[in-house]
Amino acid sequence: MDYLSQTPEDRRVMLERIGAAGVEELFADLPTKLLDPPIELPPALSEPELLDRAATTAAPRHVSFLGAGIYDSYIPSAVGRLIGRPEFQTAYTPYQPEISQGTLTTIYEFQTSICRLTGLDIANASIYDGASAAGEAAALAARNVRKAHRVLVGCGLHPFYRRTVQTYLADLDCAGGVCASIEEVPLADDGATDLAELEAMLSPDVAAVILPSPNFLGVVEDLSHAFAIVKENSKALAVMVANPLALALYKTPAACGADVCVGDGQPLCSPPAGGGPFVGFFAARQKLARKLPGRIVGRTVDADGKTCYALTLQTREQHIRREKATSNICTNNALMALAANINLALLGPTGITELAELNLQKAHYAAERLGSLPGVEPLFPDAPFFNEFALRLPPGKAAETWEKLPRRGIVPGLPLAGLYEEYPDALLVAVSDRRSKAEIDELVAALEEVL
Repeated sequence: MDYLSQTPEDRRVMLERIGAAGVEELFADLPTKLLDPPIELPPALSEPELLDRAATTAAPRHVSFLGAGIYDSYIPSAVGRLIGRPEFQTAYTPYQPEISQGTLTTIYEFQTSICRLTGLDIANASIYDGASAAGEAAALAARNVRKAHRVLVGCGLHPFYRRTVQTYLADLDCAGGVCASIEEVPLADDGATDLAELEAMLSPDVAAVILPSPNFLGVVEDLSHAFAIVKENSKALAVMVANPLALALYKTPAACGADVCVGDGQPLCSPPAGGGPFVGFFAARQKLARKLPGRIVGRTVDADGKTCYALTLQTREQHIRREKATSNICTNNALMALAANINLALLGPTGITELAELNLQKAHYAAERLGSLPGVEPLFPDAPFFNEFALRLPPGKAAETWEKLPRRGIVPGLPLAGLYEEYPDALLVAVSDRRSKAEIDELVAALEEVL
């Protein structure tokens, strides 16, 4: 949304209208612990000052090879232009849906696009990001798979996603009558889920198995084998966490046997700035339609036979009886869902495949060039990958690279030491469609100097 500022007179009128004597009274009900210690912010800037500050800050050139769930994909200018229209600049739920045909149309189209990407029957709207979508999937399974309370999560899942799932399951009463719990399935030597360990951990009390592809380390996993094992040994829901761009190239979640597919639409709708905004997606098989969080928009016809849209499913308890709600996701991510869908419409089936191939080709070129440097080797040399891969550097060089290369305007990737103790000298490198051959060669030259 555009930068807006209110004058002191504007603020006075607003406070007077709501009956507050001042800003302090407006926020008097906030717990004091939220402001302890107080947030120290610099003095406010006028709009021209703010724009000048942003321009000055942005002046140094930075080429980023960071990924780890947030990718520097090109978002066409038309996306920002279209979502900037005043009628779209709200993320709010259509509480009177029959008069919100435009909003319902865009949500329906987003759902349709996600179904086409995943191959699954239904998709919803309103999930905030990929991590919360994974948490919602775990909670759905724990509540609805009979006499099951364990949720198995692959260690290849983003570490922050795993924390979010843990938060969702904390103190959650599930179908088995006990609190849900999370257990992690280890990785094999090739960087993919250890299928033997997965099979050993399965039992009738497992509610869900959540596995990613590509996983956090970049490895593309053929989850059809894993989900076949899940179905043979339990009643658990098979949940796949996916990159929407990668879905244009690889076997669909439905073809892999997934009951649910979740992920983050960020590569399709927003740049990697400021931690968001993102948009999660949640697709599932028809049997789970009434269990999904958020809302589902459907298409129908009115009394005159004209196409119209309706808020087909939405749990009333989300807004009224929160303690009985299956999910408390209320605010709608319609704006970012619209942004993702505009980009998908601009790309079309052929365009998104070409975009995915571009990511794949550039990443493999970078991996080949970087892997030729002395002392550098792929962490998983035989594993397939999409647009992200892990390298093993000489001892201590991953941290040194992270420290030195940004001074030259290159962010080389993410050291894995703080996230995976077993890979202390590994660097996770992402190469998006925005990275040029010259920039990749520049990274190779800079890393060679550090080594």
